[in-house]
Amino acid sequence: MENRKKDFLWGGATSASQAEGNFENNGHSLSVWQMIPYIKLQDRASIPLNFESFTKAWVEEVFENKQGLHYPKRFGSDYYNRWKEDIDLLAEAKLDIYRMSISWSRIYPNGDELEPNQKGLEFYGKVLKYCKEKGIKVMATLSHFETPYPIGKKYGGWMNKQVIDMFVKFAKTCFTEFGDLVDFWVPINEINMTAIVPMMGGASFLEDFPGTSYDQLRFQTLHNQFVGQAKVVQLGHEMLGKKNIGCMIANMTAYPIDCNPVNILEWQKHQQTQRYFYFDMVAKGEYPTYMLKLFEKLKVKIDTNPEEMAILKNNTVDFLSFSYYMSGTVGTTDVQYTSGNLTGTGKNPFLKATEWGWQIDPQGLKYTLNDLWDRYHLPLFISENGMGYDDKLNDKKTVDDDYRIDYLKQHFKAIMDAIDDGADVFGYTMWGVIDLVSGGTNEMSKRYGLVYVDYDDLHNGTGDRFKKKSFYWFKKFQETGEL
Repeated sequence: MENRKKDFLWGGATSASQAEGNFENNGHSLSVWQMIPYIKLQDRASIPLNFESFTKAWVEEVFENKQGLHYPKRFGSDYYNRWKEDIDLLAEAKLDIYRMSISWSRIYPNGDELEPNQKGLEFYGKVLKYCKEKGIKVMATLSHFETPYPIGKKYGGWMNKQVIDMFVKFAKTCFTEFGDLVDFWVPINEINMTAIVPMMGGASFLEDFPGTSYDQLRFQTLHNQFVGQAKVVQLGHEMLGKKNIGCMIANMTAYPIDCNPVNILEWQKHQQTQRYFYFDMVAKGEYPTYMLKLFEKLKVKIDTNPEEMAILKNNTVDFLSFSYYMSGTVGTTDVQYTSGNLTGTGKNPFLKATEWGWQIDPQGLKYTLNDLWDRYHLPLFISENGMGYDDKLNDKKTVDDDYRIDYLKQHFKAIMDAIDDGADVFGYTMWGVIDLVSGGTNEMSKRYGLVYVDYDDLHNGTGDRFKKKSFYWFKKFQETGEL
């Protein structure tokens, strides 16, 4: 198409804790995410659980596994053993860029070690060098919900300011070892999820902080992560001498349910507290007034000091990256709810939805890109987008996923339209480009990839890789530029 940017980076993304597996070997510890067992969903489109029920006692009980439960994220898609095969597939599909995470749990399994785990460094060194050999750029995430659980157990997770220094030490090691192999860095994945699920995003559990409210826990944990991220931005600029460090935010685009002024005001408040707050913090480096007022209402008092606030202000990110899967609606009247990215959202009667209730809205991506560019004037990168579907391998050992091709076509067109409008968008990585374990539902059967991985939800299967119809479509798109 004539409005396709020639230097635009088209690619795919995975995370260590959902793809790698091999959790028992070579000094690897577990993150909280890898300690949650598979529980078959009775209704895939149901609104997510109340995450306050994810207590430390529950996590440790299931960790003992007296019931013989299955923990999918400990097995992933066996990327740890099949990484070379997978990168060959990415190269064959002609990806420009691969977004991956470097597992904190592989480099500093307990968080407080004086020296990094050499076997972990060797693994990522091999992977990153091979990507370079294949001509694939890399965006590396330093923590994709991968805070080592030993940090949560011993220190109380990111609620403890000591963890900031542990994270900076981990980042310094990665910059030292891999600085010339990584093209873009993202310190913390979907950092706003820490305000929604602090036990997952920050390994912080309410039981460890008696007398602390849940709101205090989640916003203090989030604040400490903001400070940790800003310190990593500062360190990266000093060590690498490049403006290549961004954020990653789970973008929650929504529309008012109607034009009733009451609902417009409810929508405005939602967009401020669920979207702009997080982008404001990483792009402007200070708390907006509406959040300070919300903290007063919730009786939240952020433990900080002038030095931390100066670090936030002086070390904003070089680009904004975010996940966009869907949109929702907001209002005080007549809103029916459906599932979303670890949250519930209002249904939109004009949109279709997946089996998991995620509403398909490519125009919402165009709106989001124009909105963020107009507000922040920082380069934009869509770091996660895609369609989760219960794909079935056919007798020809492929998947006829025309639904995914249609989804991608529409979203790619929306990106090109936003660029044509003037938004500075420089890249896109589809989520789970090779099938992996779903983040929120722990299912292998919720598949996003161009490549099918032969495991079911209990990891029965060969683990072999099979190219879907969308694989060939994406390759052709890269070769011809035609949607």
